[in-house]
Amino acid sequence: MSRRKDQERFQAMRRLDPDYHGFRGYGGEPDRGKAPLQAVICTLCGRTRNVPLGIALEQGDSYVCSSCRET
Repeated sequence: MSRRKDQERFQAMRRLDPDYHGFRGYGGEPDRGKAPLQAVICTLCGRTRNVPLGIALEQGDSYVCSSCRET
């Protein structure tokens, strides 16, 4: 891609988000909550769900997944 097209794309992104600083590489992506996960089986539907370790220890064998809670 040409430099002009890169600059146009950058300016378009800046118009949408004034705080946009450009692509900084894959290593610089924001953290998305790196909480350790634990596999827990839902007591209602029997499916295995990955939940944060704190919730897994707190609810233990009585865990109900969010899908079952909604219904």
